[in-house]
Amino acid sequence: MRTFMLRLYEDRIPAGHAPAYLPKAPRSVYVVEGGITVEFPQGSQHQGRDSAWIGQEQIALVGGEKNAVLWRWELVAPDAAPGVMRSAPGVESVLKLQQEIELDEQFDWLMRCDRVDFPPGGVALTHVHQGPGIRCCIKGEITIETQGKTTVHPAGSAWFELGHAPVLAPTTQASDTSFIRCFILPQGCRLRSSIRYVLPEDAGKPKRQHYHVYGERMLSLP
Repeated sequence: MRTFMLRLYEDRIPAGHAPAYLPKAPRSVYVVEGGITVEFPQGSQHQGRDSAWIGQEQIALVGGEKNAVLWRWELVAPDAAPGVMRSAPGVESVLKLQQEIELDEQFDWLMRCDRVDFPPGGVALTHVHQGPGIRCCIKGEITIETQGKTTVHPAGSAWFELGHAPVLAPTTQASDTSFIRCFILPQGCRLRSSIRYVLPEDAGKPKRQHYHVYGERMLSLP
C-alpha cells in the first residue's frame, strides 16, 4: 500500500486573469461558475460552467470573460507543498478539505469526476464504493451516515468517503440536492459504476438519483 493525500481546493480566478500555473499532478478541475481555458502540453480546452477537466500534466489556467469559481482536486504525496497557483497574485485559493488515502499498488488506478443529482427527499441507500474520494455539495443538503457518525452538508460543504465503509445518505425534502465527486478507483471500474449495495433487499429497489460522469483518466501515480 502507498499513502497519498487527496486535496480539494476552491479557486477564484478574476475575469481576464493572466495564466496561472500548476505543476504535474493527477487532478480534476470542475467549473462551479464562469469559465476558464486549460492549457496543457498537447493543446488547450475551454471549460464552461458545470464541466470538468481531468489530467495530470502541468497546466495553465487562463481566466475567461467572467469571474470563475473552480473546485480542484489533486492527488499528491503526503508531504507535498500546498497547491497554490504560481505567479497568480489575483487568484484566491482555499483548501476546503484534505485526506490521506492508501492505494494498493497491486492495482492500476483511475480518477473520475462526476455529479449526482437527487430529487427532494432522495436517498442513496446503504452502499460502498470501490475506492476513496472527496465530495462537495453544490445544491440542496445531504446527510452522511457512516462509521457511527452523522454529518449534514449544505451547499459548499465537502466531505470524504473511504469507499469500503458503508454509507447511508438521505437528502433534504425541501429541494433538489446535487454534489460533485472526485474519487480514485481501480482501472477495472472504467466506464462502470463503482457502487455496491450492502443490504440485499436494497439492490432491487428503485433508485431516484441520477449520475453524470464528466470524465475519467487512467493514472500514473506520482
